[in-house]
Amino acid sequence: MTEYGENPKLSYNEYLKVPELIILQETLSEPTSHDELLFIIIHQTYELWFKQVLHEVDASIQWMNEGRKFRTNHSLKAVNAIEKIMVSQIHVLESMAQIGFLEFRDKLNPASGFQSMQFRELEFVSGAKDQKILDFFEFDEFAHERLTKRFNSPSLPDTFWDLLKREGFEVSDKDGKIKTIVEILTHPEDHHELFIMQDLLIEHDENIALWRYHHVLMVERMLGMKRGTGGSAGAGYLRTTLSKKFFPEFWEARTYLEVVK
Repeated sequence: MTEYGENPKLSYNEYLKVPELIILQETLSEPTSHDELLFIIIHQTYELWFKQVLHEVDASIQWMNEGRKFRTNHSLKAVNAIEKIMVSQIHVLESMAQIGFLEFRDKLNPASGFQSMQFRELEFVSGAKDQKILDFFEFDEFAHERLTKRFNSPSLPDTFWDLLKREGFEVSDKDGKIKTIVEILTHPEDHHELFIMQDLLIEHDENIALWRYHHVLMVERMLGMKRGTGGSAGAGYLRTTLSKKFFPEFWEARTYLEVVK
């Protein structure tokens, strides 16, 4: 057997492309602001997490279409585990000195987190499709092509309701969807895989809502009510997104839930 470290056929650095990875953080400030590297690494890390979440959501949609509920739930568990990290990761940015952030922030104009293609993909595939956001990305052919595909494809909610329809539930309108979720919540033993699935889906919804909320707080803590680098109202705009829900019927169904006697 080859000794550890002796002429390995594949090294850790080679497999993970570490040499390429660690030169991707190019700062713009001159002289370089100490906190700019952290800012870049955090946001590049988010883009990697978004890629993995999209991978798991796409898998979940495939599993649902195939009626494989166990595999769906397995991928959704991964989605939620990653999203919890995404929420906590925001607060690493608060370790930057506020004045240190301002040393390089103006260099970012007109780039903005609003332009995160993969986050918009995650919104679209989760059911929050917005024509105005799609139109905004017309300036970026690569992003616009990906987002258009997401916009025109069945979303996670679409696929979930199609699965329930095949399972014999009446989900043709909002009332039917709410009644179906109430039925699943009321009789979890009869619909255990679907009970777990709707619970994981509402957790996904909640995690993204928490991410938005923590993002707003971080921005206000660092910048107050300054305008965003992309021209938005900054924290003011972010607060308008806090009420977005991917599965509104799930949340409303809880209102009608009663103990079965």
